[in-house]
Amino acid sequence: MDIETAADEVIQRLRAHTDHERRGATVNYFPSAQENLGVYAADLRGVVREFKQRTKSEEATTVLKFAKAIIARNTLEGRQAAYEILAAHKPAMAALNRAAIEALGKGIDNWASVDGFACGISGVAWRRGQLTDTDIKRWARSSDPWWRRAAVVSTVPLNIKSRGGTGDAMRTLKICELAVGDDHVMVHKALSWALRQLASWDAPAVRGFLKKHDARLPALVKREVNRKLATGRKNG
Repeated sequence: MDIETAADEVIQRLRAHTDHERRGATVNYFPSAQENLGVYAADLRGVVREFKQRTKSEEATTVLKFAKAIIARNTLEGRQAAYEILAAHKPAMAALNRAAIEALGKGIDNWASVDGFACGISGVAWRRGQLTDTDIKRWARSSDPWWRRAAVVSTVPLNIKSRGGTGDAMRTLKICELAVGDDHVMVHKALSWALRQLASWDAPAVRGFLKKHDARLPALVKREVNRKLATGRKNG
C-alpha cells in the first residue's frame, strides 16, 4: 500500500459525498479546527467498509501509519474513518501502546472526534491493558477539556457489550470521581453517559455515586442518570 496516496484517496472519496446542507447543519454542532466535509454517516460508513477490506491483509504497522496519515489531512470525517478502519484491524489494535494511542488522539477538539477516539481506540485499549489506569487518570486531570472528556468516555467500552465490555464499576467510578466538579458541559455529558452505561451492570454502585456526590453533580447528570435507573432509558 502506498500510504500517502491511499490517505488522499480516503479524503477524496469522502469529499465526493459532501452535502452542503449537512455541513451547514453540523458546523456549529461540533465546531472544530478540522475541516467539516459535511458527509452523512451512511456515506462515511460506505467509504470505511471499502478501506477495511483493502487493509485487511496489511501489516499492523502499515495500518497504523495509514490511520495517522488520514488524520493528518485534518478533516472531521477523515479522522472518524481512520479510527474505524484501525479499530477493525485486530493486529493493528493489538500493537498499540500509550505513545501511539496519544498520537492518534492529538487534535481531538470536539465531541464527535473525542467519542470516536475514546469508544473505538482508547477505551478498548484500556480494557485490554494497553493503557493503564494512571494514563486515563492523567487525561482526566488535563487542562484540555477534550482530553478530560476522552478519559470519561473511555469508560464506555468497559461497560458496553458491543465493545467487549463486561462491566467494570471500580475503574469507571474512579474516573467519574475525577470528573465531579468539572466546569465543562461536554465533560458533564460524558459523565452522564458513563454512569448510564455502568447502570446496566451495577445500578447500586451508580446510585451510591449519585448519593455521595449529589451536591456537586450538575442537574443534567442527575436527571439523565436517575431516569436511566428508573426507566432503563435516557429520555422519557
